[in-house]
Amino acid sequence: MAFNDLLQQVGGVGRFQQIQVTLVVLPLLLMASHNTLQNFTAAIPTHHCRPPAEANFSQDGGLEAWLPRDGQGQPESCLRFTVPRRGPPFPNSTDANSTGATEPCTNGWIYDNSTFPSTIVTEWDLVCSNRALRQLAQSLYMVGVLLGAMVFGYLADRLGRRKVLILNYLQTAVSGTCAAFAPNFPVYCAFRLLSGMSLASIALNCMTLSLEWMPIHTRACVGTLIGYVYSLGQFLLAGVAYAVPHWRPLQLLVSVPFFAFFIYSWFFIESARWHSSSGRLDLTLKTLQRVAWINGKREEGTKLSMEVLRASLQKELTMGKGQASALELLRCPALRHLFLCLSMLWFATSFAYYGLVMDLQGFGVSIYLIQVIFGAVDLPAKLVGFLVINSLGRRPAQMASLLLAGICILVNGVIPQDQSMVRTSLAVLGKGCLATSFNCIFLYTGELYPTVIRQTGLGMGSTMARVGSIVSPLVGMTAEIYPSVPLFIYGAVPVAASAVTALLPETLGQPLPDTVQDMESRRGKPRRQQQDQQKQMVPLQASARENGL
Repeated sequence: MAFNDLLQQVGGVGRFQQIQVTLVVLPLLLMASHNTLQNFTAAIPTHHCRPPAEANFSQDGGLEAWLPRDGQGQPESCLRFTVPRRGPPFPNSTDANSTGATEPCTNGWIYDNSTFPSTIVTEWDLVCSNRALRQLAQSLYMVGVLLGAMVFGYLADRLGRRKVLILNYLQTAVSGTCAAFAPNFPVYCAFRLLSGMSLASIALNCMTLSLEWMPIHTRACVGTLIGYVYSLGQFLLAGVAYAVPHWRPLQLLVSVPFFAFFIYSWFFIESARWHSSSGRLDLTLKTLQRVAWINGKREEGTKLSMEVLRASLQKELTMGKGQASALELLRCPALRHLFLCLSMLWFATSFAYYGLVMDLQGFGVSIYLIQVIFGAVDLPAKLVGFLVINSLGRRPAQMASLLLAGICILVNGVIPQDQSMVRTSLAVLGKGCLATSFNCIFLYTGELYPTVIRQTGLGMGSTMARVGSIVSPLVGMTAEIYPSVPLFIYGAVPVAASAVTALLPETLGQPLPDTVQDMESRRGKPRRQQQDQQKQMVPLQASARENGL
């Protein structure tokens, strides 16, 4: 596998890599906004029934005369008296409240617009009997993410990373903008689904295109950079949502920039590694020479020729074709082993992650503050994750992040409800661990799968993550049985998944496999032989360790 040597020859981490990776990663700032946008655009303000149009407040005793109280003395959100109650408003006695017939809110609702002046909930009355429709919108978005991971993951292996990215930027811009002008709820859901499809592909292609242009020793840095950009996007969402509290302008504001991303994406350079795995040696040569020129290595680029590439990439050219089918993930034993193990890791991470981050109103504090806290915890968490990934390896980082996240969530399940500070702190710690797990699993998956099926493998992994994000809110409904049941389930799944990591090989310092045969040969080597190869492939890291002794 000599492709890493070719990358070093044309400049390693040169001007081209710095510019393209920056431009490819930049849209992830707004991807974080789209993923959790409904925490703000679908927030549920305090509400109560609207009295009948013929109500006379001066004679009825005011609005309070129409509103029954619940067991805690708070106005009912979904019921009103059929006739106004005479006498003292809001008596403390529940017996007094029990007298008088009630009915649903047939005339609509009155909302407290002090925090959220306009949301899809207030515009389309997604409360009470229609409350499930609010969650349906987010679930349909996640269904779109699932479909996008499968469809565009396959297309990226067939058509290339660049072409699919260009299409995805345009689709996100158009569908997100149309969602901001949706005349009704079904149209809004349809455009959100389309946004989810394209955003899933943007995340996958961003990682793949960046990894395939970077030398071995920089891959962990790139993965961590992508994770940090996503975390900064959570800060951005909190600030933008606070400044723009109306849902339509907010939806528009996080969608329009994708038109700019669409325009500059035409200048991206396709992955030379993908060209070679597709058998297009002429395009591989042209691309590498262009990168060498941008990096100021024109002389090195002129030394490359078709003969040099054929000699260097002979194995890829003879063994790498015809492997880009998703069915290969099940047919080939080595790929099947990876697929099953990684599917469990993707599912567990996303399942627990969205179980925590999509219920910000349940923490009892400012939704903007908790959004900032959830973003802030990612910064130290991903720094620690980066150090572990780069020193101990991908496997220990993946195992530890899932295990610690699961323990935090399980412990939270036995903490009394009134200790909100302790519960919030554990939830934030667990969220940080899950963010680190996401960061690691993207990098780990990209390094485990061979080039000929890497994007398909990432797409299937992301698909399993979306299954987890769709199932997660359904598990939240088990709180009706007992409040802590969802937490026990959210915690048990990542703990169990952490054990699966032991079945995967380590990829620290290993070159990216280009063919299934490369991957199988790496798995079949004895541990000591792998370590020897690692020292040969990463002389800079080896010499650094020797100098430190």
